[in-house]
Amino acid sequence: MACVKKRVAVLISGRGSNLAALLRAARRPDYPAEIVLVISNNPDASGLKIAGAAGVTTAVIDHRPYRKDRAAHEAAVGAALDAAKVDLICLAGYMRLFTPAIVLKYKGRILNVHPSLLPAFPGLDTHARALAAGVKLHGCTVHMVTDRVDDGPILAQAAVPVLPGDTETVLADRVLVQEHAIYARALALFASGEAGTPPDAAASLANPLPPAPPAA
Repeated sequence: MACVKKRVAVLISGRGSNLAALLRAARRPDYPAEIVLVISNNPDASGLKIAGAAGVTTAVIDHRPYRKDRAAHEAAVGAALDAAKVDLICLAGYMRLFTPAIVLKYKGRILNVHPSLLPAFPGLDTHARALAAGVKLHGCTVHMVTDRVDDGPILAQAAVPVLPGDTETVLADRVLVQEHAIYARALALFASGEAGTPPDAAASLANPLPPAPPAA
């Protein structure tokens, strides 16, 4: 018997690379979620073309005409989500902070991917801050959204090494590969009700540190 797929909306502001990864995963017949709506606050977001090419309904809800009326903008976003009868919401490079009101309305139904190993480096400029701090491991986190920025329950994480000579761009690209991998996996587990399943005792990093160079 075919599984009942969760209806998912993805909110974006830019290029949509995580959206593309979710769309690829959702094409699998056994994937427990389907992307039914993509919303962007940016009319020029490249991700809208990705969604359109995949046959997914898109909606542009530009925040600028609302000026500083965040509640009115979020009401429009909420109306689009409700009209599409979505079960879950994935934030994928959505550069707007939700107010507590909309977080409460969709409590327990909003996921986000953040480019750091939370609770380290919440907020913006995570890669530059990681380099400045001199950390040896960096990475990304999929978490539930609460009314505190980047502070919700963690669903998945992936770590990458910070290598000598890394620039912010190089490190960001390394992390992005892992974002694409864990977001689709975390959504699948959450949609199927398995997000709380602990990992196997033998689990280890899927992307370990590079091997040490041979001794001279």
